[in-house]
Amino acid sequence: MPTSDITREIVNRYFERVASGAEPEAIAALFSEKIDWDIAGDVAHVPWIGKRKGRAGVAGFFRDLRQWIEPVRFEVRSTVVHDEEAVALGELVSRVKSTGRTIESAFAISFTIRDALIVRYRLLEDSFAVAQAVGGAHKGTRIPTS
Repeated sequence: MPTSDITREIVNRYFERVASGAEPEAIAALFSEKIDWDIAGDVAHVPWIGKRKGRAGVAGFFRDLRQWIEPVRFEVRSTVVHDEEAVALGELVSRVKSTGRTIESAFAISFTIRDALIVRYRLLEDSFAVAQAVGGAHKGTRIPTS
């Protein structure tokens, strides 16, 4: 199977598992144990973003995200694939459970796939809007994570 086809298949599986509410470990199984993962933003106030290590870190992200966020809408508008690289573009709307505030943002997710596993993951979104919705941009204090 050509590299681009494998990349597209893995990215599609990722979105299918996320959309179906699959267990965090089932989503993490799509990732390399040596994943290079980062979601930029205000890590001092937004508990689910930042760097993660290994499949356990990926599963932890999805557990944290589900603890703090209620998805309202998540729409992938297009996915561009070239060899082992893919970029998905879309829009999301989520509600922060602790504040009731809504996050509305365009997003881009960059994937690198090797040996049928995701080895690099970057989510780019309106990180300021995320911090505001969480309340960190207003209060200046970290939200407890336990």
